[in-house]
Amino acid sequence: MIIRVYDYKQNLHPNLFLPIHCSHVYLSLDLLLIFIGATVRTVFGFEIEPQFNEPYLSTSLQDFWGRRWNLMVSHLLRPTVYNPTRTVLTSFVSFSCASSAAMLLTFLASGLMHELIYYYLTRVTPTWEVTCFFVLHGVCTVVEVAVKKVAGHREWRLHGLVSGPLVISFLAITANWLFFPQLLRNGVDTKATEEYALLIEIFKSKFSFQSVVIQ
Repeated sequence: MIIRVYDYKQNLHPNLFLPIHCSHVYLSLDLLLIFIGATVRTVFGFEIEPQFNEPYLSTSLQDFWGRRWNLMVSHLLRPTVYNPTRTVLTSFVSFSCASSAAMLLTFLASGLMHELIYYYLTRVTPTWEVTCFFVLHGVCTVVEVAVKKVAGHREWRLHGLVSGPLVISFLAITANWLFFPQLLRNGVDTKATEEYALLIEIFKSKFSFQSVVIQ
């Protein structure tokens, strides 16, 4: 459905493509990781854990980045960036400050990783927008965690039915501002949909050929 919607891109308001771009990123990564998991299961005979945990049900930024979105990256950055940084800084500052600094550095590392991915996809000079996206979310997550600690009691926190839509809206708006522009400016979305459409046609022609042979 997303691939077909792109055929009418010129006739639709740009704001309508915000949820489409968000869904495109999520579904593309999810399908890619499903194929990788199937390959690993077939070749090596063991399962890999799911990499997404219903991110659209997130009730906070901490919940989204730490427990629901691209868990493989979270599990990679935690022992390689977050834990060592927190351990080192604890010798100089309080545990709370060390944790906040480690969290910011982890988001910065993720942003730089994405800059490298963007450069591979676009082959243009980095604009650092995606790094700013992750730094912004790092700052907001640190503030969110601090507010939770100050609030303490659960009754002071927003209900999930309120915080959930707020979190997803914030993610979508900031992604539209900083995460997507470099990809859209360089036509990565168009190239991706063309490749998906070609892949679908290959599968359709293959299954059609097999059907003819069977008949």
